[in-house]
Amino acid sequence: MTTTLTGGGQVITLTSRDLDGDGPNAPTITVSGNLTANTTYAGEVSFLNETVSPADDITVEVEEEGVDHQVFYQLPSALGTIAYTDLDLNGKPIGLAFTLTTGNAGTGNLTVTLRHLPNKSATGVAAGDITNAGGATDALVTYPVTVN
Repeated sequence: MTTTLTGGGQVITLTSRDLDGDGPNAPTITVSGNLTANTTYAGEVSFLNETVSPADDITVEVEEEGVDHQVFYQLPSALGTIAYTDLDLNGKPIGLAFTLTTGNAGTGNLTVTLRHLPNKSATGVAAGDITNAGGATDALVTYPVTVN
């Protein structure tokens, strides 16, 4: 999974690579830099299956089957807010594109979760609340982030 944030003259890349899939090795997580406080970033997330060769771009499937998928973003509210900028055929969010507006300086975690078959009509789900979403988790990564 790669999450790219562009804003404030920066491009920040957050990456998780798990080359052995469900194997014994933990994913490698990298964050290319710190975010700037009170800045709006355009965000994109992409998914690759690198356990096969050539790597399979799962992002295309998520977009094509947008009604069956949603990406959720969890971030402490003091660090920022996230808004979806892409919609499926039913006008519900997919989450491959979003904006992140940072708050004040601090540290915390940004958790990115791809859900398959979430209930997009459940309370709060269209606004990004994963609590009532249901469905199956296809991918989940927690990135450590710092806002300066």
